[in-house]
Amino acid sequence: MDAAQLEAVAGWMARHVPGFEGPVKARKFDVGQSNPTFRLTAPSGSYVLRRKPPGVLLKSAHAVDREFRVQRALAGTDVPVPKMLALCEDDAVIGSMFYVMEDVAGRNIADPSMPEATPQERAAIMAEMHRVLAAIHDVDINAVGLSDYGPPGDYYARQLGRWTKQYRASETEPVPAMDRLMGWLGAHLPPDDGQRTLVHGDYRVDNMLFAPDEPQCRAVLDWELSTIGHPFADLAGVIMQWQLPPGPEGRGLAGVDRAGAGLPSDEAFVQAYCERRGIDAIDGFGFYVAFAFFRMAAILQGVKKRALDGNASNPDKALRLGAFVPRFAELGLEAAGA
Repeated sequence: MDAAQLEAVAGWMARHVPGFEGPVKARKFDVGQSNPTFRLTAPSGSYVLRRKPPGVLLKSAHAVDREFRVQRALAGTDVPVPKMLALCEDDAVIGSMFYVMEDVAGRNIADPSMPEATPQERAAIMAEMHRVLAAIHDVDINAVGLSDYGPPGDYYARQLGRWTKQYRASETEPVPAMDRLMGWLGAHLPPDDGQRTLVHGDYRVDNMLFAPDEPQCRAVLDWELSTIGHPFADLAGVIMQWQLPPGPEGRGLAGVDRAGAGLPSDEAFVQAYCERRGIDAIDGFGFYVAFAFFRMAAILQGVKKRALDGNASNPDKALRLGAFVPRFAELGLEAAGA
């Protein structure tokens, strides 16, 4: 943000954030490919601002107002979230909608293999991860005012339609594996089992903040893709991520000696989640993982399109991520057994 935008933010916060005192400085986080995120520092303390990116955007994307709403609704539940301070829906202030939340002190774990941790520490983090995931899916959406946070009906049929449309709108070149995967998913949609819960939409260890010296989650971040839907979407998203290579780009666990490292197998993590929620084993889990790969491929295609259009938060990283679209589609076909 430039000096004029910072001055506008400070003036707006003085009117809408109790106790705020300017002036304000901003430092952009090197995360959040979708919605640019900044740490604000001011005499009154530290805050975090998350905004829609500038430029022409896909319909329904970058809904920071939804992020604000769901996190405010979760205050006081078993799901740890930052305190929401104020939402600005007036694009005239800095050129796009934004919200301000508390700056949660905590550590971010970028790599699920946690190379610096002990096996015991890794196991404790993973246990906290499935505990929090179960807590998200156990939220009483009626009690917290989120029953209308997503449309009714078959979640997977709805999501397949939505992300197919998003993918086609941001398509830059043919990807045969993606076409095959979309066709397979459409032909193998599971019957609607009636489960309807809050869904985070991008649940990964790097979207969590942990206490500095213990495996306690302080906040779940990045709720842009949240909705009311099917809980297995989040669970499959975790398993999908772990199929990728370890390191800063893949952030997965492929090839890692999980047993020796104190990390759970895919099956053990799924079983622990099911035990926490009191449900039986999940039939046909390959569909859910295949769908997770498809959706992530569609998201990365949108990231690539924004980079090519000049609207990406981090253009170089966006192009690198966009190059993974064919590989994600291929991994989705492998998960499907197609």
